[in-house]
Amino acid sequence: MNDNAYYGRYGGAFIPEILRATIKDLERIFDAARSDDTFWPEFSGLMSSYSCRPTPLTFAGNLTGHFSGARIYIKREDLNHTGAHKINNVMGQGLLTRRMGKNRVIAETGAGQHGVATATMAAKFGLDCTIYMSKTDVLRQRPNVFWMERLGARVIPVTSGSRTLKDAINEAMRDWSAHMDTTHYVLGTACGPHPFPAMVTYFQSIIGEEVRTQILKSENQLPSRIYACVGGGSNAMGIFSAFLADDSVELVGVEAGGKGLETGQHAARLCADGARAGVAQGYKTYFLQDADGQMKKTHSIAAGLDYVGVSPILSHLHDTRRVRFTAATDDDVIAAMELAMQKEGIIPALESAHAFALAFKEAPALSGDEIIVINQSGRGDKDIFTIADAFDDPKWKSFIIDHAAQYHA
Repeated sequence: MNDNAYYGRYGGAFIPEILRATIKDLERIFDAARSDDTFWPEFSGLMSSYSCRPTPLTFAGNLTGHFSGARIYIKREDLNHTGAHKINNVMGQGLLTRRMGKNRVIAETGAGQHGVATATMAAKFGLDCTIYMSKTDVLRQRPNVFWMERLGARVIPVTSGSRTLKDAINEAMRDWSAHMDTTHYVLGTACGPHPFPAMVTYFQSIIGEEVRTQILKSENQLPSRIYACVGGGSNAMGIFSAFLADDSVELVGVEAGGKGLETGQHAARLCADGARAGVAQGYKTYFLQDADGQMKKTHSIAAGLDYVGVSPILSHLHDTRRVRFTAATDDDVIAAMELAMQKEGIIPALESAHAFALAFKEAPALSGDEIIVINQSGRGDKDIFTIADAFDDPKWKSFIIDHAAQYHA
């Protein structure tokens, strides 16, 4: 393990002996790729021709006028192929999979965007693909399950534990342990054992590098604040990474406040009581744990934020106070999503809407000379059933009930 395995006191590779050689081989391949002058151009060229990069940085003039505060820009990762930032990471890991000579990929997914992206990459590169997804998320993200299966992936509903993203990761790790000679685990966020946090951040850093170039071209200055939702942390690290050395840019991570921090029904690890440093799923970070060290149940209206841990890099940035962490409740998120739709004709994913919610609260207090950027990590198509339910639309609620009954049958 090298020095890059830790971020302050977080990170590491706490893995069973059976996986150690596979992890070391992955680390070697990744380090070699980063040192290869041809690799990043290959990756960025693929993203340009296959996934619509660079994605736009959209000035939200109507929202800016509505709040009469800071100038609001939105980084449009929703316009990526497959509808979210996830494709950045999976295409990069797909290139590494080819370098390793493996013919099968597996992945976990919560909201389903990482699953769809992985299935897409597997189809593009001719790889066998298996996706692990909690049964809870299979039901609430059924459109994404449909597309994963049509793309040729095998989707396995996970019924163990609390049936959330944590349990899908556990099942994927078990599969990897049994098939490591032929299989690469395409971990979807900046968590897990080293080198995954560094690797995912590396591929997602394309977001922040684009934003830096785009905002300087548009405004000739850096933003005052950048907002990103935080589940595991891949979209946040993607946009934050290009600005970590700029003290003038405040970085704001928005966690899932669920039904309110005081209720205990949330997934806020870094801005609420109850999170403690611990080791699970191959790495050390902040986890939501009880007094006995058992992982607590989490809740979020956004399946992709419903996770008990967080990136070890973000844990370090929390402790060093380089990133400010806060939370948005489910109600905040629905209100922010509705406003974004009505004012800009933009439909953010429920995950991304957490960043919108906090930005909308804080923008009015900033001057018109200041600039804020919201990272829209994905689009809301996948959330149609959850959103219709939240808006209490009787026609759609009836459809959802029938749909769920048919699936269970």
